[in-house]
Amino acid sequence: MRHPAGWPRARAAALGALAVGALALGSMTAHAQAPTTLKMQATWPASLTLYENFTMWADRVGKLSAGTLKIETMPAGQVVPAFEVLDATHKKVLDGAHAWAAYWTGKNKAAVLFTGGPGGTFGMDFIDAMGWMYEGGGLELYQEFYQKELKLNVVAFPVLPAGPQAFGWFKRPIKSLADFKGMKCRQTGIAAEVWQRMGMQTVNMPGGEIIPSAQRGVIDCAEWVGGVEDLRLGFHNVWKYHYTPGMHESVTIAELLFNGDVWKSLNAQQQEWIKSAATETFYRWWARWQKQNAEALKELQEKHNVQILRTPPEVLVEFLKTWDALAKEESEKNPFFKKVLDSQRAYASVVVPAKRFYFPPYSFAANYYFPEKAAAGKAAAKKN
Repeated sequence: MRHPAGWPRARAAALGALAVGALALGSMTAHAQAPTTLKMQATWPASLTLYENFTMWADRVGKLSAGTLKIETMPAGQVVPAFEVLDATHKKVLDGAHAWAAYWTGKNKAAVLFTGGPGGTFGMDFIDAMGWMYEGGGLELYQEFYQKELKLNVVAFPVLPAGPQAFGWFKRPIKSLADFKGMKCRQTGIAAEVWQRMGMQTVNMPGGEIIPSAQRGVIDCAEWVGGVEDLRLGFHNVWKYHYTPGMHESVTIAELLFNGDVWKSLNAQQQEWIKSAATETFYRWWARWQKQNAEALKELQEKHNVQILRTPPEVLVEFLKTWDALAKEESEKNPFFKKVLDSQRAYASVVVPAKRFYFPPYSFAANYYFPEKAAAGKAAAKKN
């Protein structure tokens, strides 16, 4: 075969161009796959299961992205104090945070509504509350709250179901409302204001400070979460009366926060990895946590001689009444609070009655297969 004149030079030029193109493509690919790292801090110590929700989510993001998006998780206090992570995220001191919106009720009481809110959010459970977030406009209101109401450069997503939470730990039996009046108890968020109206003295503090404060006599009682969380913090070493359930956080949801500029700097796929991992973590961690709670209650009773007792119904009913009154007052002076509360009520008014109709009470089959040992609880109460 005969080649046209100059063919060797043309072939060499073409090969050279291909080589240069390959090098450029390789450089671009390497650049595209260079890991992006976000530095985020939690509001809780690394020893708690709440922090494990944080690391589970970070691990899922790493795996979904094949290591190209990394989350550096840090416990409370590593960069800023626990309750300063929101402002630190806004200022880009942190790329983001793992927190709980009710910590910010001092800025605007509507914050608590994005955790599910006291009183069980009109009877909704976790699935319903997440339904409101994703199917009822809640997620859009969540962004509006931070960005327009608080004027913070922050983006938020739900990630952590931390309930239903117990009424709390006490140094003596609680048989009526009168029994806890005047007691100084660790409570937080707007629930603390409800308890104050019911006669309790409240003190707000991070989880890691509860036991030292109790040992110094600063507080007489405390609410944290319940189950495995309280076991890990060592509440049983200070108190032996543990009451459940509570209506202050029967459905409570914690959050992921991102600096707005950091969020916008991520491409669409990276944002989807983060959101998908958050949704998966919410449900996977919840299932694991419920088993851990069951095991913790067994250990608290059998190994540490803790009395697990039912919260007096009058306390629960009074809490709902007091919360409703407070929410009504806040709605009258805070238009955004009313806007969110009305949105939740509208969603719940459709979902809750229908769900109550279709679903049998949890106790129906539970009591059939595992009869409640009510006698033991009554006997323990009588002794005291």
